[in-house]
Amino acid sequence: MRKRKTWREKLEDAQGLPKVERLTGRMRERWGAGTIVIPAPLEVDALMRRVRPGRVVTLTEIRAALARKHGATMGCPFTTGIFALIAARAAAEDETAGKRRVTPYWRTLKGGGELNEKYPGGIEAQRAQLEREGHAVITRGKRRFVEDYEKRLAPL
Repeated sequence: MRKRKTWREKLEDAQGLPKVERLTGRMRERWGAGTIVIPAPLEVDALMRRVRPGRVVTLTEIRAALARKHGATMGCPFTTGIFALIAARAAAEDETAGKRRVTPYWRTLKGGGELNEKYPGGIEAQRAQLEREGHAVITRGKRRFVEDYEKRLAPL
C-alpha cells in the first residue's frame, strides 16, 4: 500500500508546472481569447508568503500577479485556488510540527474579500487570526468578509 503524500510534499510537487496554454473550447467561450497560466504550487505559496501583517490579498490578485509574471492573459482560477488550499494545509502541518514561520494563509481571501471556509480551522479560525492582526470581519447573510479589504490589499 502506498503512503499518502503530506501536504508539504504536495506543495513541493511541481508536476511540470508552470505552463502557459492558449484558451480553447469552453475556456475560450467563458473567458475569451488569450492565454492562461497554470502555476506551480510553490509559486502560489510564495505570493501568499509576501503578505505582511495588517494586509490581505485575494485569489484574484494572486492570479493577476501570476499572469503578469508569465506574460499570460489570466491565471487559472481552479489551480490557483487548489494550490492556495494546499499551501494553507501545508502551513498548518508545519505549525503542528513545531515550525514558527509558516505561510500566513489566513491573509489570503476569496474574491470580494470573503473568508475561506476550506482553510484549516474553517472560517472561525481565519476570522480570529485576521482580527488579531487588526482586521474587522463582517457578516453578510451566511458569509464573512474582511471589511474594506480593498484598502488593505498587499502589493504583489
